[in-house]
Amino acid sequence: MALTSPLQDDSINQAPLEIVSKLLSENTNLTTQEHENIIVAIAPLLENNHPPPDLCEFFCKHCRERPRSMVVIEVFTPVVQRILKHNMDFGKCPRLRLFTQEYILALNELNAGMEVVKKFIQSMHGPTGHCPHPRVLPNLVAVCLAAIYSCYEEFINSRDNSPSLKEIRNGCQQPCDRKPTLPLRLLHPSPDLVSQEATLSEPRLKSVVVASSEVHVEVERTSTAKPALTASTGNDSEPNLIDCLMVSPACGTMSIELGPQAGRTLGCHVEILKLLSDYDDWRPSLASLLQPIPFPKEALAHEKFTKELKYVIQRFAEDPRQEVHSCLLSVRAGKDGWFQLYSPGGVACDDDGELFASMVHILMGSCYKTKKFLLSLAENKLGPCMLLALRGNQTMAEILCLMLEYNIIDNNDTQLQIISTLESTDVGKRMYEQLCDRQRELKELQRKGGPTRLTLPSKSTDADLARLLSSGSFGNLENLSLAFTNVTSACAEHLIKLPSLKQLNLWSTQFGDAGLRLLSEHLTMLQVLNLCETPVTDAGLLALSSMKSLCSLNMNSTKLSADTYEDLKAKLPNLKEVDVRYTEAW
Repeated sequence: MALTSPLQDDSINQAPLEIVSKLLSENTNLTTQEHENIIVAIAPLLENNHPPPDLCEFFCKHCRERPRSMVVIEVFTPVVQRILKHNMDFGKCPRLRLFTQEYILALNELNAGMEVVKKFIQSMHGPTGHCPHPRVLPNLVAVCLAAIYSCYEEFINSRDNSPSLKEIRNGCQQPCDRKPTLPLRLLHPSPDLVSQEATLSEPRLKSVVVASSEVHVEVERTSTAKPALTASTGNDSEPNLIDCLMVSPACGTMSIELGPQAGRTLGCHVEILKLLSDYDDWRPSLASLLQPIPFPKEALAHEKFTKELKYVIQRFAEDPRQEVHSCLLSVRAGKDGWFQLYSPGGVACDDDGELFASMVHILMGSCYKTKKFLLSLAENKLGPCMLLALRGNQTMAEILCLMLEYNIIDNNDTQLQIISTLESTDVGKRMYEQLCDRQRELKELQRKGGPTRLTLPSKSTDADLARLLSSGSFGNLENLSLAFTNVTSACAEHLIKLPSLKQLNLWSTQFGDAGLRLLSEHLTMLQVLNLCETPVTDAGLLALSSMKSLCSLNMNSTKLSADTYEDLKAKLPNLKEVDVRYTEAW
Protein backbone atom coordinates (compact mmCIF):
# COMPACT_ATOMS: atom_id res chain seq x y z
CA MET A 1 0.00 0.00 0.00
CA ALA A 2 2.79 2.41 0.90
CA LEU A 3 4.56 1.83 -2.42
CA THR A 4 1.46 2.13 -4.59
CA SER A 5 -0.44 4.92 -2.85
CA PRO A 6 -0.80 8.07 -5.02
CA LEU A 7 -0.75 10.27 -1.89
CA GLN A 8 2.44 12.32 -1.48
CA ASP A 9 2.93 12.06 2.26
CA ASP A 10 6.15 11.03 4.03
CA SER A 11 4.22 9.42 6.87
CA ILE A 12 2.76 6.81 4.46
CA ASN A 13 6.23 5.45 3.73
CA GLN A 14 7.44 5.96 7.29
CA ALA A 15 4.59 3.97 8.85
CA PRO A 16 5.75 0.49 7.65
CA LEU A 17 9.36 1.40 8.54
CA GLU A 18 8.25 2.26 12.08
CA ILE A 19 6.36 -1.05 12.29
CA VAL A 20 9.45 -2.99 11.18
CA SER A 21 11.58 -1.10 13.74
CA LYS A 22 9.15 -2.05 16.53
CA LEU A 23 9.05 -5.70 15.45
CA LEU A 24 12.84 -5.86 15.35
CA SER A 25 13.09 -4.47 18.87
CA GLU A 26 10.64 -7.15 20.08
CA ASN A 27 12.36 -10.03 18.25
CA THR A 28 16.02 -10.04 19.22
CA ASN A 29 16.70 -13.72 18.45
CA LEU A 30 16.53 -13.51 14.67
CA THR A 31 19.27 -15.17 12.63
CA THR A 32 21.66 -13.28 10.39
CA GLN A 33 19.91 -14.61 7.30
CA GLU A 34 16.58 -13.39 8.63
CA HIS A 35 18.15 -9.97 9.19
CA GLU A 36 19.25 -9.83 5.58
CA ASN A 37 15.84 -10.95 4.34
CA ILE A 38 14.19 -8.14 6.31
CA ILE A 39 16.63 -5.54 4.95
CA VAL A 40 16.03 -6.68 1.36
CA ALA A 41 12.25 -6.64 1.93
CA ILE A 42 12.15 -3.03 3.13
CA ALA A 43 14.69 -1.77 0.59
CA PRO A 44 12.03 -0.27 -1.75
CA LEU A 45 10.69 1.82 1.14
CA LEU A 46 14.15 3.34 1.67
CA GLU A 47 14.51 4.67 -1.87
CA ASN A 48 12.81 7.97 -0.97
CA ASN A 49 12.94 7.94 2.84
CA HIS A 50 15.54 8.11 5.57
CA PRO A 51 15.51 5.11 7.94
CA PRO A 52 14.10 5.90 11.42
CA PRO A 53 16.56 5.95 14.37
CA ASP A 54 15.92 2.40 15.62
CA LEU A 55 16.30 1.03 12.11
CA CYS A 56 19.61 2.91 11.81
CA GLU A 57 20.85 1.07 14.90
CA PHE A 58 19.83 -2.21 13.25
CA PHE A 59 21.71 -1.27 10.07
CA CYS A 60 24.78 -0.24 12.08
CA LYS A 61 24.83 -3.59 13.83
CA HIS A 62 24.64 -5.39 10.51
CA CYS A 63 27.53 -3.30 9.10
CA ARG A 64 29.67 -4.12 12.12
CA GLU A 65 28.86 -7.84 12.22
CA ARG A 66 28.74 -8.58 8.48
CA PRO A 67 30.71 -5.88 6.63
CA ARG A 68 31.26 -8.17 3.62
CA SER A 69 27.57 -8.94 3.16
CA MET A 70 26.18 -8.08 -0.29
CA VAL A 71 23.36 -6.26 1.48
CA VAL A 72 25.87 -3.54 2.46
CA ILE A 73 26.73 -2.81 -1.17
CA GLU A 74 23.39 -3.44 -2.86
CA VAL A 75 20.91 -2.04 -0.31
CA PHE A 76 22.81 0.34 1.94
CA THR A 77 24.73 2.21 -0.79
CA PRO A 78 21.71 4.06 -2.27
CA VAL A 79 20.41 4.76 1.25
CA VAL A 80 23.69 6.36 2.34
CA GLN A 81 23.93 8.27 -0.94
CA ARG A 82 20.50 9.72 -0.31
CA ILE A 83 21.44 10.67 3.27
CA LEU A 84 24.59 12.48 2.12
CA LYS A 85 22.77 14.32 -0.66
CA HIS A 86 19.69 15.42 1.26
CA ASN A 87 20.39 15.44 5.00
CA MET A 88 20.36 18.99 6.37
CA ASP A 89 21.40 18.52 9.99
CA PHE A 90 23.07 15.47 11.56
CA GLY A 91 22.56 17.14 14.93
CA LYS A 92 18.85 16.32 14.71
CA CYS A 93 19.50 12.81 13.38
CA PRO A 94 22.78 11.58 14.92
CA ARG A 95 21.97 7.95 14.14
CA LEU A 96 21.95 8.76 10.41
CA ARG A 97 25.51 10.00 10.79
CA LEU A 98 26.50 6.91 12.79
CA PHE A 99 24.97 4.65 10.13
CA THR A 100 26.90 6.49 7.40
CA GLN A 101 30.08 6.10 9.44
CA GLU A 102 29.56 2.36 9.95
CA TYR A 103 28.75 1.92 6.25
CA ILE A 104 32.04 3.56 5.25
CA LEU A 105 33.95 1.39 7.73
CA ALA A 106 32.21 -1.67 6.26
CA LEU A 107 33.41 -0.66 2.78
CA ASN A 108 36.91 -0.31 4.20
CA GLU A 109 36.76 -3.92 5.43
CA LEU A 110 36.34 -5.27 1.87
CA ASN A 111 39.30 -6.75 0.02
CA ALA A 112 40.03 -3.57 -1.96
CA GLY A 113 39.66 -1.48 1.21
CA MET A 114 40.26 2.22 0.59
CA GLU A 115 39.88 1.78 -3.17
CA VAL A 116 36.21 0.96 -2.63
CA VAL A 117 35.85 3.98 -0.34
CA LYS A 118 37.59 6.15 -2.94
CA LYS A 119 35.18 5.01 -5.67
CA PHE A 120 32.26 5.75 -3.34
CA ILE A 121 33.55 9.32 -2.76
CA GLN A 122 33.97 9.71 -6.53
CA SER A 123 30.38 8.59 -7.07
CA MET A 124 29.19 11.17 -4.54
CA HIS A 125 31.13 13.96 -6.25
CA GLY A 126 30.10 13.04 -9.78
CA PRO A 127 32.07 12.91 -13.04
CA THR A 128 32.17 16.66 -13.69
CA GLY A 129 34.47 19.24 -12.16
CA HIS A 130 31.72 20.55 -9.91
CA CYS A 131 29.63 18.48 -7.50
CA PRO A 132 25.91 19.16 -8.12
CA HIS A 133 24.90 18.34 -4.54
CA PRO A 134 25.91 21.11 -2.07
CA ARG A 135 25.17 19.01 1.04
CA VAL A 136 27.53 16.13 0.22
CA LEU A 137 30.77 17.79 1.37
CA PRO A 138 29.57 19.18 4.74
CA ASN A 139 27.86 15.86 5.50
CA LEU A 140 31.00 13.86 4.69
CA VAL A 141 33.12 16.22 6.81
CA ALA A 142 30.65 15.91 9.71
CA VAL A 143 30.90 12.11 9.52
CA CYS A 144 34.72 12.26 9.47
CA LEU A 145 34.93 14.68 12.40
CA ALA A 146 32.59 12.56 14.53
CA ALA A 147 34.49 9.37 13.65
CA ILE A 148 37.87 10.94 14.48
CA TYR A 149 36.47 12.26 17.76
CA SER A 150 35.19 8.79 18.63
CA CYS A 151 38.72 7.39 18.31
CA TYR A 152 39.84 9.54 21.24
CA GLU A 153 36.47 9.62 23.00
CA GLU A 154 37.28 7.39 25.94
CA PHE A 155 40.38 9.41 26.83
CA ILE A 156 38.51 12.70 26.36
CA ASN A 157 35.67 11.58 28.62
CA SER A 158 38.19 10.45 31.20
CA ARG A 159 39.69 13.90 31.16
CA ASP A 160 36.59 16.07 31.42
CA ASN A 161 34.01 13.59 32.75
CA SER A 162 31.50 14.74 30.10
CA PRO A 163 28.83 12.49 28.56
CA SER A 164 30.13 10.30 25.76
CA LEU A 165 28.78 10.40 22.24
CA LYS A 166 27.02 7.11 22.88
CA GLU A 167 25.35 8.50 26.01
CA ILE A 168 24.30 11.64 24.16
CA ARG A 169 22.80 9.52 21.41
CA ASN A 170 20.89 7.61 24.07
CA GLY A 171 19.53 10.82 25.57
CA CYS A 172 21.99 11.36 28.44
CA GLN A 173 22.42 15.13 28.67
CA GLN A 174 23.22 15.33 32.37
CA PRO A 175 26.68 14.91 33.87
CA CYS A 176 27.40 11.26 34.62
CA ASP A 177 28.21 9.83 38.03
CA ARG A 178 31.01 7.62 36.74
CA LYS A 179 34.57 8.25 37.87
CA PRO A 180 37.18 9.00 35.24
CA THR A 181 39.49 6.13 34.31
CA LEU A 182 42.31 8.63 33.86
CA PRO A 183 43.37 10.74 36.85
CA LEU A 184 42.64 14.38 36.24
CA ARG A 185 45.91 15.27 37.90
CA LEU A 186 47.64 14.36 34.64
CA LEU A 187 46.16 17.46 33.08
CA HIS A 188 45.82 19.59 36.22
CA PRO A 189 48.81 18.80 38.45
CA SER A 190 48.63 19.68 42.09
CA PRO A 191 50.89 22.47 43.38
CA ASP A 192 52.58 19.99 45.73
CA LEU A 193 53.56 17.77 42.84
CA VAL A 194 54.99 20.70 40.90
CA SER A 195 56.89 22.03 43.88
CA GLN A 196 58.38 18.60 44.63
CA GLU A 197 59.67 18.28 41.09
CA ALA A 198 60.96 21.83 41.04
CA THR A 199 63.16 21.19 44.06
CA LEU A 200 65.04 18.35 42.46
CA SER A 201 68.64 19.25 41.84
CA GLU A 202 68.92 17.24 38.60
CA PRO A 203 66.41 16.87 35.76
CA ARG A 204 64.33 13.77 36.21
CA LEU A 205 62.12 11.96 33.72
CA LYS A 206 59.06 10.16 34.95
CA SER A 207 56.61 8.19 32.86
CA VAL A 208 52.97 7.64 33.62
CA VAL A 209 51.17 5.03 31.52
CA VAL A 210 47.40 4.87 31.39
CA ALA A 211 45.62 2.17 29.41
CA SER A 212 42.01 1.69 28.39
CA SER A 213 40.23 -0.61 25.97
CA GLU A 214 40.83 1.71 23.03
CA VAL A 215 43.46 4.22 24.08
CA HIS A 216 46.97 3.75 25.42
CA VAL A 217 48.48 7.00 26.62
CA GLU A 218 52.01 7.55 27.80
CA VAL A 219 52.75 10.85 29.46
CA GLU A 220 56.38 11.74 30.05
CA ARG A 221 56.77 14.19 32.85
CA THR A 222 59.88 16.28 33.05
CA SER A 223 60.95 18.90 35.53
CA THR A 224 62.58 20.98 32.81
CA ALA A 225 59.29 22.64 31.78
CA LYS A 226 59.54 26.38 31.37
CA PRO A 227 58.73 28.10 34.68
CA ALA A 228 57.37 31.18 32.91
CA LEU A 229 54.40 29.20 31.76
CA THR A 230 53.14 28.74 35.33
CA ALA A 231 53.07 32.46 35.97
CA SER A 232 49.86 33.06 34.05
CA THR A 233 47.60 31.10 36.37
CA GLY A 234 45.88 34.29 37.44
CA ASN A 235 44.67 34.98 33.91
CA ASP A 236 41.06 33.93 33.42
CA SER A 237 41.31 33.86 29.63
CA GLU A 238 41.26 30.52 27.85
CA PRO A 239 44.80 29.24 27.09
CA ASN A 240 45.53 28.89 23.41
CA LEU A 241 45.73 25.53 21.74
CA ILE A 242 49.51 25.32 21.51
CA ASP A 243 49.93 26.09 25.22
CA CYS A 244 47.45 23.35 26.10
CA LEU A 245 49.31 20.83 23.99
CA MET A 246 52.96 21.69 24.31
CA VAL A 247 53.49 23.15 27.75
CA SER A 248 52.37 22.17 31.19
CA PRO A 249 54.28 22.01 34.47
CA ALA A 250 53.60 18.29 34.66
CA CYS A 251 53.15 17.20 31.04
CA GLY A 252 56.21 17.66 28.88
CA THR A 253 55.38 15.36 25.98
CA MET A 254 52.40 13.17 25.25
CA SER A 255 52.27 10.14 22.95
CA ILE A 256 48.95 8.47 22.19
CA GLU A 257 48.58 4.97 20.85
CA LEU A 258 45.15 3.85 19.69
CA GLY A 259 43.76 0.34 19.75
CA PRO A 260 43.42 -1.66 16.51
CA GLN A 261 39.78 -0.77 15.81
CA ALA A 262 40.23 2.91 16.65
CA GLY A 263 43.35 2.95 14.49
CA ARG A 264 41.44 1.58 11.50
CA THR A 265 38.63 4.08 12.04
CA LEU A 266 41.09 6.97 12.26
CA GLY A 267 43.03 5.89 9.18
CA CYS A 268 39.90 5.46 7.07
CA HIS A 269 38.34 8.83 7.87
CA VAL A 270 41.57 10.83 7.64
CA GLU A 271 42.06 9.23 4.23
CA ILE A 272 38.59 10.50 3.26
CA LEU A 273 39.60 14.05 4.27
CA LYS A 274 42.65 13.66 2.03
CA LEU A 275 40.43 12.50 -0.84
CA LEU A 276 38.11 15.47 -0.33
CA SER A 277 41.06 17.89 -0.48
CA ASP A 278 41.95 16.60 -3.95
CA TYR A 279 38.78 18.05 -5.49
CA ASP A 280 39.25 21.66 -6.59
CA ASP A 281 35.60 22.61 -6.16
CA TRP A 282 35.40 21.12 -2.65
CA ARG A 283 38.68 22.55 -1.36
CA PRO A 284 37.44 26.09 -0.49
CA SER A 285 34.54 24.78 1.61
CA LEU A 286 36.71 22.07 3.17
CA ALA A 287 39.33 24.66 4.17
CA SER A 288 36.62 26.84 5.70
CA LEU A 289 35.15 23.90 7.66
CA LEU A 290 38.57 22.89 9.01
CA GLN A 291 39.84 26.42 9.72
CA PRO A 292 38.60 26.45 13.37
CA ILE A 293 40.61 23.20 13.96
CA PRO A 294 37.57 21.08 14.92
CA PHE A 295 39.59 18.23 16.42
CA PRO A 296 40.19 17.31 20.08
CA LYS A 297 43.52 18.17 21.67
CA GLU A 298 44.32 14.48 21.96
CA ALA A 299 44.14 14.11 18.18
CA LEU A 300 46.47 17.07 17.66
CA ALA A 301 48.91 15.54 20.15
CA HIS A 302 48.80 12.25 18.23
CA GLU A 303 51.74 12.05 15.82
CA LYS A 304 50.03 9.60 13.47
CA PHE A 305 47.00 11.85 13.05
CA THR A 306 48.92 15.08 12.41
CA LYS A 307 51.29 13.30 10.04
CA GLU A 308 48.40 11.99 7.92
CA LEU A 309 46.50 15.29 8.04
CA LYS A 310 49.59 17.12 6.81
CA TYR A 311 48.64 16.15 3.25
CA VAL A 312 45.40 18.13 3.55
CA ILE A 313 47.20 21.20 4.93
CA GLN A 314 49.75 20.93 2.12
CA ARG A 315 46.93 20.96 -0.43
CA PHE A 316 45.57 24.15 1.15
CA ALA A 317 49.05 25.72 1.03
CA GLU A 318 49.44 24.88 -2.66
CA ASP A 319 46.08 26.36 -3.71
CA PRO A 320 46.49 29.83 -5.28
CA ARG A 321 42.96 30.89 -4.30
CA GLN A 322 42.96 33.24 -1.32
CA GLU A 323 39.71 31.79 0.02
CA VAL A 324 41.57 28.49 0.45
CA HIS A 325 45.04 29.32 1.72
CA SER A 326 43.83 32.12 3.99
CA CYS A 327 42.14 29.39 6.06
CA LEU A 328 45.62 28.31 7.19
CA LEU A 329 45.54 31.31 9.53
CA SER A 330 43.53 31.35 12.74
CA VAL A 331 39.83 32.02 12.54
CA ARG A 332 40.24 35.00 14.88
CA ALA A 333 42.92 36.85 16.82
CA GLY A 334 44.26 35.08 19.87
CA LYS A 335 43.61 31.59 18.51
CA ASP A 336 46.09 29.32 16.80
CA GLY A 337 45.56 28.11 13.25
CA TRP A 338 47.05 25.41 11.05
CA PHE A 339 49.90 27.80 10.23
CA GLN A 340 51.00 27.81 13.87
CA LEU A 341 50.51 24.06 14.36
CA TYR A 342 52.64 23.08 11.37
CA SER A 343 55.31 25.76 11.86
CA PRO A 344 58.71 24.83 13.38
CA GLY A 345 58.11 24.48 17.11
CA GLY A 346 54.43 23.75 16.53
CA VAL A 347 52.96 20.55 17.90
CA ALA A 348 52.31 19.08 14.42
CA CYS A 349 55.59 20.02 12.71
CA ASP A 350 57.54 16.88 11.74
CA ASP A 351 59.85 18.28 9.04
CA ASP A 352 62.61 20.89 8.78
CA GLY A 353 60.22 23.64 7.79
CA GLU A 354 59.36 22.74 4.19
CA LEU A 355 55.60 23.01 4.79
CA PHE A 356 56.16 26.19 6.83
CA ALA A 357 58.07 27.73 3.90
CA SER A 358 55.34 26.86 1.40
CA MET A 359 52.67 28.30 3.72
CA VAL A 360 54.63 31.53 4.15
CA HIS A 361 55.17 31.77 0.39
CA ILE A 362 51.48 31.49 -0.49
CA LEU A 363 50.32 33.73 2.37
CA MET A 364 52.79 36.49 1.50
CA GLY A 365 51.42 36.53 -2.03
CA SER A 366 47.93 37.47 -0.86
CA CYS A 367 48.42 38.98 2.59
CA TYR A 368 47.61 42.69 2.37
CA LYS A 369 48.75 43.28 5.96
CA THR A 370 52.32 42.49 4.95
CA LYS A 371 54.01 44.47 7.71
CA LYS A 372 51.84 42.91 10.41
CA PHE A 373 52.51 39.43 9.04
CA LEU A 374 56.27 40.09 8.87
CA LEU A 375 56.22 41.48 12.41
CA SER A 376 54.53 38.29 13.63
CA LEU A 377 57.15 36.16 11.88
CA ALA A 378 59.97 38.27 13.34
CA GLU A 379 58.60 37.91 16.87
CA ASN A 380 57.77 34.21 16.76
CA LYS A 381 59.54 32.47 13.88
CA LEU A 382 62.71 34.45 13.15
CA GLY A 383 64.98 31.52 14.05
CA PRO A 384 63.32 29.05 11.66
CA CYS A 385 63.23 31.72 8.93
CA MET A 386 66.97 32.33 9.25
CA LEU A 387 67.74 28.61 9.36
CA LEU A 388 65.77 27.91 6.19
CA ALA A 389 67.36 30.93 4.48
CA LEU A 390 70.77 29.60 5.49
CA ARG A 391 69.86 26.35 3.72
CA GLY A 392 69.08 28.23 0.51
CA ASN A 393 65.30 28.54 0.74
CA GLN A 394 64.35 31.36 -1.64
CA THR A 395 61.09 32.25 0.12
CA MET A 396 62.82 32.73 3.46
CA ALA A 397 65.59 34.82 1.89
CA GLU A 398 62.88 37.05 0.46
CA ILE A 399 61.19 37.25 3.87
CA LEU A 400 64.43 38.37 5.56
CA CYS A 401 64.98 41.02 2.88
CA LEU A 402 61.46 42.34 3.41
CA MET A 403 62.07 42.50 7.16
CA LEU A 404 65.08 44.71 6.50
CA GLU A 405 63.28 46.80 3.87
CA TYR A 406 60.26 47.51 6.07
CA ASN A 407 62.42 48.12 9.18
CA ILE A 408 60.76 45.27 11.06
CA ILE A 409 63.94 44.48 13.03
CA ASP A 410 65.07 47.16 15.50
CA ASN A 411 68.02 45.37 17.07
CA ASN A 412 71.25 46.18 15.23
CA ASP A 413 72.90 42.84 16.07
CA THR A 414 69.90 40.95 14.72
CA GLN A 415 70.01 43.01 11.52
CA LEU A 416 73.70 42.14 11.06
CA GLN A 417 72.94 38.47 11.67
CA ILE A 418 70.21 38.56 9.01
CA ILE A 419 72.59 40.22 6.55
CA SER A 420 75.24 37.55 7.27
CA THR A 421 72.64 34.85 6.73
CA LEU A 422 71.62 36.35 3.38
CA GLU A 423 75.22 36.70 2.20
CA SER A 424 75.99 33.06 3.01
CA THR A 425 74.00 31.71 0.01
CA ASP A 426 73.93 32.69 -3.66
CA VAL A 427 70.20 33.31 -3.73
CA GLY A 428 70.30 35.35 -0.50
CA LYS A 429 73.29 37.37 -1.66
CA ARG A 430 71.57 38.23 -4.93
CA MET A 431 68.39 39.31 -3.12
CA TYR A 432 70.34 41.43 -0.62
CA GLU A 433 72.20 43.20 -3.44
CA GLN A 434 68.85 43.96 -5.09
CA LEU A 435 67.59 45.29 -1.76
CA CYS A 436 70.61 47.60 -1.45
CA ASP A 437 69.98 48.91 -4.96
CA ARG A 438 66.34 49.57 -4.12
CA GLN A 439 67.33 51.33 -0.92
CA ARG A 440 69.71 53.62 -2.79
CA GLU A 441 66.98 54.41 -5.31
CA LEU A 442 64.52 54.98 -2.47
CA LYS A 443 66.83 57.48 -0.77
CA GLU A 444 67.20 59.35 -4.04
CA LEU A 445 63.44 59.21 -4.68
CA GLN A 446 62.54 60.47 -1.21
CA ARG A 447 65.18 63.22 -1.17
CA LYS A 448 63.55 66.60 -0.72
CA GLY A 449 62.96 68.39 -3.99
CA GLY A 450 61.15 67.81 -7.25
CA PRO A 451 57.58 68.75 -8.19
CA THR A 452 54.63 68.88 -5.81
CA ARG A 453 52.13 67.94 -8.56
CA LEU A 454 52.53 65.35 -11.30
CA THR A 455 50.20 64.05 -14.04
CA LEU A 456 51.13 61.10 -16.22
CA PRO A 457 50.03 61.11 -19.88
CA SER A 458 47.13 58.83 -20.81
CA LYS A 459 48.06 55.30 -21.88
CA SER A 460 51.11 55.34 -19.56
CA THR A 461 51.98 51.93 -18.09
CA ASP A 462 53.43 50.61 -14.83
CA ALA A 463 56.86 50.52 -16.47
CA ASP A 464 56.54 54.18 -17.51
CA LEU A 465 55.69 55.21 -13.95
CA ALA A 466 58.59 53.20 -12.53
CA ARG A 467 60.99 54.74 -15.06
CA LEU A 468 59.79 58.26 -14.23
CA LEU A 469 60.06 57.83 -10.46
CA SER A 470 63.59 56.42 -10.80
CA SER A 471 64.76 59.48 -12.73
CA GLY A 472 64.99 61.97 -9.88
CA SER A 473 63.82 63.17 -6.50
CA PHE A 474 60.12 63.20 -5.59
CA GLY A 475 60.27 63.88 -1.88
CA ASN A 476 57.93 66.87 -2.27
CA LEU A 477 55.31 65.17 -4.45
CA GLU A 478 51.89 65.64 -2.85
CA ASN A 479 49.47 65.29 -5.79
CA LEU A 480 49.76 62.47 -8.35
CA SER A 481 47.25 61.86 -11.15
CA LEU A 482 47.30 58.57 -13.02
CA ALA A 483 43.81 59.04 -14.47
CA PHE A 484 43.05 57.31 -17.78
CA THR A 485 46.40 55.53 -17.83
CA ASN A 486 47.01 51.79 -18.13
CA VAL A 487 48.54 51.33 -14.69
CA THR A 488 47.56 48.30 -12.60
CA SER A 489 47.98 47.17 -8.99
CA ALA A 490 51.62 46.44 -9.79
CA CYS A 491 52.45 50.16 -9.57
CA ALA A 492 51.47 50.22 -5.88
CA GLU A 493 54.96 49.14 -4.85
CA HIS A 494 56.27 52.41 -6.34
CA LEU A 495 53.48 54.60 -4.98
CA ILE A 496 54.07 53.53 -1.37
CA LYS A 497 57.60 54.98 -1.57
CA LEU A 498 56.33 58.56 -1.99
CA PRO A 499 56.62 60.02 1.55
CA SER A 500 54.62 63.23 1.01
CA LEU A 501 51.79 61.91 -1.18
CA LYS A 502 48.39 63.23 -0.06
CA GLN A 503 46.24 63.13 -3.21
CA LEU A 504 46.06 60.21 -5.65
CA ASN A 505 43.86 60.02 -8.75
CA LEU A 506 43.35 56.54 -10.23
CA TRP A 507 40.24 57.32 -12.29
CA SER A 508 39.56 54.81 -15.09
CA THR A 509 42.67 52.68 -14.51
CA GLN A 510 43.06 48.93 -13.95
CA PHE A 511 44.15 49.45 -10.35
CA GLY A 512 42.55 46.64 -8.29
CA ASP A 513 42.13 45.18 -4.83
CA ALA A 514 45.73 43.95 -4.40
CA GLY A 515 47.14 47.44 -4.97
CA LEU A 516 44.53 49.01 -2.74
CA ARG A 517 45.50 46.72 0.13
CA LEU A 518 49.15 47.71 -0.22
CA LEU A 519 48.32 51.43 -0.30
CA SER A 520 46.14 51.11 2.82
CA GLU A 521 49.02 49.71 4.81
CA HIS A 522 51.68 52.25 3.80
CA LEU A 523 50.00 55.51 2.69
CA THR A 524 48.15 56.12 5.93
CA MET A 525 48.47 59.93 5.49
CA LEU A 526 46.64 59.99 2.14
CA GLN A 527 43.80 62.52 2.18
CA VAL A 528 42.20 62.34 -1.28
CA LEU A 529 41.69 59.13 -3.29
CA ASN A 530 39.81 58.79 -6.59
CA LEU A 531 38.87 55.22 -7.54
CA CYS A 532 36.14 56.08 -10.04
CA GLU A 533 35.63 53.38 -12.69
CA THR A 534 38.29 51.06 -11.33
CA PRO A 535 37.77 47.28 -10.85
CA VAL A 536 38.06 47.44 -7.05
CA THR A 537 35.61 45.40 -4.96
CA ASP A 538 34.62 45.13 -1.30
CA ALA A 539 37.67 42.94 -0.68
CA GLY A 540 39.99 45.89 -1.37
CA LEU A 541 37.76 48.76 -0.30
CA LEU A 542 37.40 47.34 3.22
CA ALA A 543 41.16 47.80 3.67
CA LEU A 544 40.70 51.57 3.36
CA SER A 545 39.34 51.62 6.93
CA SER A 546 42.95 51.93 8.16
CA MET A 547 43.50 55.20 6.22
CA LYS A 548 42.17 57.50 8.94
CA SER A 549 43.33 60.70 7.18
CA LEU A 550 41.05 60.22 4.17
CA CYS A 551 38.71 63.18 3.77
CA SER A 552 37.67 62.69 0.14
CA LEU A 553 36.92 59.33 -1.47
CA ASN A 554 35.47 58.69 -4.94
CA MET A 555 34.08 55.17 -5.45
CA ASN A 556 31.79 56.06 -8.35
CA SER A 557 31.05 53.10 -10.68
CA THR A 558 32.88 50.50 -8.59
CA LYS A 559 31.63 47.24 -7.09
CA LEU A 560 31.03 48.85 -3.70
CA SER A 561 28.28 47.24 -1.61
CA ALA A 562 25.99 49.03 0.81
CA ASP A 563 27.40 47.13 3.82
CA THR A 564 30.99 48.07 2.97
CA TYR A 565 30.01 51.70 2.51
CA GLU A 566 28.42 51.79 5.97
CA ASP A 567 31.50 50.14 7.44
CA LEU A 568 33.83 52.72 5.84
CA LYS A 569 31.70 55.64 7.06
CA ALA A 570 31.89 54.28 10.61
CA LYS A 571 35.67 53.77 10.55
CA LEU A 572 36.82 56.91 8.68
CA PRO A 573 36.06 59.85 11.02
CA ASN A 574 37.54 62.54 8.73
CA LEU A 575 35.64 61.52 5.60
CA LYS A 576 33.69 64.56 4.31
CA GLU A 577 33.30 64.04 0.55
CA VAL A 578 32.14 60.68 -0.81
CA ASP A 579 30.95 59.75 -4.29
CA VAL A 580 29.12 56.40 -4.49
CA ARG A 581 27.02 56.99 -7.59
CA TYR A 582 26.31 53.98 -9.80
CA THR A 583 27.11 51.54 -7.02
CA GLU A 584 24.93 49.33 -4.85
CA ALA A 585 25.31 51.90 -2.06
CA TRP A 586 23.89 54.74 -4.20
